Amino acid sequence: MPDHDAAPPAGAPGPLAALRVLAGVEVPVTASLDHLEMYTPEGLLTVLWHGEADHSQVVLMVGGAMGGLLGPGRGLYQRWGEELSADGIGALRVSYRVPNDLDRCVHDTLAAAELAGRRGARSFVVLGHSFGGAVAIQAAAALGELAAGCVTFATQMAGAEAAEALACPLLLVHGDRDELLPHLASEMVHSIAPDSELHVLDGAGHLLSEADGEIHDLVGTWIRERLDAHTPPES
Repeated sequence: MPDHDAAPPAGAPGPLAALRVLAGVEVPVTASLDHLEMYTPEGLLTVLWHGEADHSQVVLMVGGAMGGLLGPGRGLYQRWGEELSADGIGALRVSYRVPNDLDRCVHDTLAAAELAGRRGARSFVVLGHSFGGAVAIQAAAALGELAAGCVTFATQMAGAEAAEALACPLLLVHGDRDELLPHLASEMVHSIAPDSELHVLDGAGHLLSEADGEIHDLVGTWIRERLDAHTPPES
């Protein structure tokens, strides 16, 4: 079970302490899924935590400008959470305190990473849809050597300029019929990221539901390969 009451590490306060959590509640939903809520002065941060709390490999999944926990496609975040945790990989679905506030959303994602890190996580892959693509890129850049990879789905360009500073591989997925954000956004991010791979999917819109199966297989395999190849920094 996630230990949000654990003492913070020595040194400057991390993102978790900076949340100023007023109270936290955690309940097991199933044998492999916990629901965690942290009440803060700026809103409620919710984490759905798939798998054991002490997995060394963790995937962080974040939504778009309106928040959300299911991700693109037909609930891909839920399915990956179940499948990855069955393979011994933790998966945290993060619901922002203040959706569409980039700085706070990045903060929330890093707080979830710290929460997992306190329990032993040393390798992270960060996933983000739409606005969340910029969140995922900034969070992965901030994680530095702890980041094994980053995946964006139909990302916006604003805030994604941090891709220039990524120290991990980046996978960009976009539909060629995106009605909200043209795939040019992902192409621009691809052009500035030092180690990136771009997939523009025929006939897929912003939610990418038309390519659900293709994305499920592509990204599920990519996550596992990046985590297997990652060498975390020494403690």
